[in-house]
Amino acid sequence: MSRHSCNVLISSAGRRVGLMQSFKASLQQLGLRGEVLATDMSRLSSASQLADRSFLVPKCTSEEFVPAMLDICQANDVQLLVPTIDTELHPLATSRDAFAAIGTTVAVSSPEVIAIGADKRTTHAWLLDHVFPTVRQASVEDVLADAAAWPFPLITKPVDGSASKGVAVVQSRDQLVAATGQSNFIVQSIAPGSEHTVDFLVDRSGRCTCVVPRMRLETRAGEVSKGMIVLSDRLEQLVRAVAEALPGAYGALNIQIFWDEPSGRIAIIEINPRFAGGFPLTWEAGGHFPRWIVEEILGLPSTASRARIQDGLVMLRYDSAVFVERSHAGV
Repeated sequence: MSRHSCNVLISSAGRRVGLMQSFKASLQQLGLRGEVLATDMSRLSSASQLADRSFLVPKCTSEEFVPAMLDICQANDVQLLVPTIDTELHPLATSRDAFAAIGTTVAVSSPEVIAIGADKRTTHAWLLDHVFPTVRQASVEDVLADAAAWPFPLITKPVDGSASKGVAVVQSRDQLVAATGQSNFIVQSIAPGSEHTVDFLVDRSGRCTCVVPRMRLETRAGEVSKGMIVLSDRLEQLVRAVAEALPGAYGALNIQIFWDEPSGRIAIIEINPRFAGGFPLTWEAGGHFPRWIVEEILGLPSTASRARIQDGLVMLRYDSAVFVERSHAGV
């Protein structure tokens, strides 16, 4: 592996233009030759259109997905593969050795960590087992059977949901039944306080090298649209403890936390072993995770540090667009 060049592949690139730009900037900052490539199942991907080169691949739930990704990585001398969506984490995590054999590092945690984050029942059990603060949680059936122990309002979520899909606040037994239907849902108590997404980076030795908390000021379609960096020793210590306890964390991860400062109550509600959708705020504040990942896989001196994170930086997102010829968009 050359220490002077690096090709990076963003998988399921979709709209992750900010993440792609951060990797392009990282290669430039380090003076490296290389390209930032993209794969997606659709040509109607804004990030794919802005990549140096892009490739169509099967759905990540298909048995053809991993072989296609291996072929692309080998043919294009990809040193770093970066997953971005929940459904591709497991197939890529279980195939890390196959990618390593062709010289590609997959920036993904162990299958055990992926399993912890993928199912809210597993997440909750793991948090309780490790005595981390969280909310009360139960199945819909258990709540209906013991309604007196579960005062409304409550929140319902699909056990394997992401991006807030299917999440609802219910005010009564009838609303609970209507919201959950025949699907596989869990019920949680509503945590007080403000919601924080905490980005953190873990190196290949399992050391947590940086923690950056972001307060969610406003969300749209399950992703933060307005946010602010809120540095906190308490949040950092908690997240570092989680990172150390996770069995094989690696790369960029994030944790969803509710924190009620007046009462001091804190509750972890989700663990997501991937780059968060709001990561561009962490990047702009000085949390240069892409650069630090590249430094590590190339064996370059690490510049990872929390010292220069800009506390109080606010992100106010707006809509933008990529314009391409019809032939490039495949429509």
